[in-house]
Amino acid sequence: MIYSIRPLGKEDLDQVNEIDREAFPAQWPPANYKQELQNKVAHYLVACDDTRTASTTGDNPPKNKYRLPAWLMPWKKQQHSQDIPPSPVSRQYIVGFSGIWMMADEAHITNIAVRQEYRGRGLGEHLLLATIDLAEKLNASFMTLEVRASNLVAQSLYGKYSFTQMGIRRGYYLDNHEDAIIMSTESLDSVTFQAHVRQLKEALTKKLA
Repeated sequence: MIYSIRPLGKEDLDQVNEIDREAFPAQWPPANYKQELQNKVAHYLVACDDTRTASTTGDNPPKNKYRLPAWLMPWKKQQHSQDIPPSPVSRQYIVGFSGIWMMADEAHITNIAVRQEYRGRGLGEHLLLATIDLAEKLNASFMTLEVRASNLVAQSLYGKYSFTQMGIRRGYYLDNHEDAIIMSTESLDSVTFQAHVRQLKEALTKKLA
């Protein structure tokens, strides 16, 4: 299979909402991604299965708000240019997405979600790496997030990428008043963080080749 990652566009909203409902069925209030597209501090990425097409189509591809590095192009067919290819994105099948809010020099991860049928293939990790790259391009100094106390799988992935627990928000989630674990990275430009992420990126690229 061939996957690619690019910025979220308005043509993707139906699919992203579908993935959000599947991944976070109890979340209230539900996220408003149409509004997020207008939010100047919000930046979202989508992962596409380039071997499939969506059932709905649009007229225009989304405008690129930034460039992504070449390694984030299709896993099995690298592009030489850093520009996102001008494909008919309205026909691309979205299989996952991630988002951050930029607040001063902090990049706060709002969510990372993958379609259930695509889980266990490294897509969540690939999206996390893309989100880290995006945060660096936006000149973030560090990254933060909240994760459910019961979501041990997500905590393990974040821990793998040097997110450490900084505290707890009691009763943070409105649906069941579950606690949220607050996690944060060290400085994104530190030598140790850069070397660690580079090593993980190389390992994931080989795994998905």
